[in-house]
Amino acid sequence: MQKKLIICGLLLSLFGCASQPGGLAPITTVSEVDLERFSGRWYVIANIPTFLEKQAWNATEDYQLRDATTVDTTFSFTKGSFAGKRKTYTPVATVIPGTGNAVWDMQFLWPFKAEYRVIWLDRDYAVTVIGRSKRDYVWIMARQPSLEPALRNEIERFLEQEGYDLTKLRDVPQQPLAER
Repeated sequence: MQKKLIICGLLLSLFGCASQPGGLAPITTVSEVDLERFSGRWYVIANIPTFLEKQAWNATEDYQLRDATTVDTTFSFTKGSFAGKRKTYTPVATVIPGTGNAVWDMQFLWPFKAEYRVIWLDRDYAVTVIGRSKRDYVWIMARQPSLEPALRNEIERFLEQEGYDLTKLRDVPQQPLAER
């Protein structure tokens, strides 16, 4: 029951994304996402966290393509430290037709869906940024648990240009997989 209450709180914080924030242009997505290449493990390097993620360490997102428009997702992290209790959530994403696979509805609990937009993706599918039109949450993710400082700076400049408040950006502590 407590898990459902937490999820409901998360959903309330994520929704309301239909209206465009005052003065901000619609957020741009990448033109095309190859869902098979996008599948697999991503390490959350930094984020503007939801309330659920404020104490997340070793956060990962794993994507597995179920069919042409459905992506099974596993979001997991340890709470508060590297040795913290492991938390796992399994939302299902639905790819929005006509978006080049760059816009998804992420569903944690029926019937609620959260906006998920691929706004940065390098050509090697090694680094991505997931955003929202409201610029309230963002996730910088990579296939490895760290980013080169120059690339991180480039992404932060991009996010600032897109209207994100970088004072809210939080590094997600990551420990190499062998040490977990």
